[in-house]
Amino acid sequence: MAKGFTLLERAGILIGLAILNAFPIRAQMPWGSPSPAIEATTPADAQRNALTALQTQVRAFQNTARTSSGLINDGYSRVWQQFQGVRSIYGTFKSTLTPQQVNYGANELADLDAGLDIVQEAFSEYQQGVARGQSISTALRDMCRVLDQSMAVWLQQLDTNSSRLRVGWV
Repeated sequence: MAKGFTLLERAGILIGLAILNAFPIRAQMPWGSPSPAIEATTPADAQRNALTALQTQVRAFQNTARTSSGLINDGYSRVWQQFQGVRSIYGTFKSTLTPQQVNYGANELADLDAGLDIVQEAFSEYQQGVARGQSISTALRDMCRVLDQSMAVWLQQLDTNSSRLRVGWV
């Protein structure tokens, strides 16, 4: 993302990505191999389990963002840790997709990846705000509000894309 965009503008871009689908440019990206726990099930079960785990982690992240906005001492680190959990489980989820799903949904997956990158910028915005003299409590409250709202949009797009890709039907 180009420098100079405010946090609200970046959140608007995330919402725009969720609403607009880019022109289809098919690409296939390697996502790595599934974890042993996922390999022990059928491919459809692995996908459903990974999607459920990801949805659960996103909701836990949102809950942490809502409840950590007043925790000046460790609120930032708690939210950051939960966000890293979302990224990790999202990687596991992608590893369960078949090559056909990855190829068919390359644009949607790229949008979800970009969405997480945009969401992550809220953490940098918090640090920059504090460095500019904004109070920690105000910066944390603003960051947590943006994170909660933007992850709601991201989760909605995940669910839409997962349905489109027929996750759990392989």
